[in-house]
Amino acid sequence: MNINLTIIGQIIAFAFFVVFCMKYVWPPITGALAERKKKIAEGLDAADRAQRDLELAQEKAMSDMRKSKEEAAAVIEQANKRANQIVDEAKEKAREEAERLVTAAQAEIDQEANRAKEALRSQVAALVVAGAEKILEASVDADAHAQLVEKLAAEL
Repeated sequence: MNINLTIIGQIIAFAFFVVFCMKYVWPPITGALAERKKKIAEGLDAADRAQRDLELAQEKAMSDMRKSKEEAAAVIEQANKRANQIVDEAKEKAREEAERLVTAAQAEIDQEANRAKEALRSQVAALVVAGAEKILEASVDADAHAQLVEKLAAEL
């Protein structure tokens, strides 16, 4: 056995092995590596897009929240104004009702005073007639002297 022949045989076998690997083994491995690289790049792009979409969604949510707070504040302010308006209207109605009640009470007091005056006039007239009867010791006819009694009552 010759060592040179063994080395040449090994070189030829290695050359066949390299050619075989380059023709049948290397293309599927490089294809798988390229496909994996492409998937990784797509995944990174999708992650970047998702990050941008998340930031936009957060900005929109904050904007919507600010807008909602402003609208809520406007509604609350409007409700407060309406509540104040209702309170003012109720106060005005109560004031008008109080004035009406005071006016009605005053009218009733005036009527009662007039009734009391009339009752007092009748009593005074009766007393005058009784006094006149005693003074004159004669019977004074009240119907006959009704004008005189009314005139006397009016003067009182």
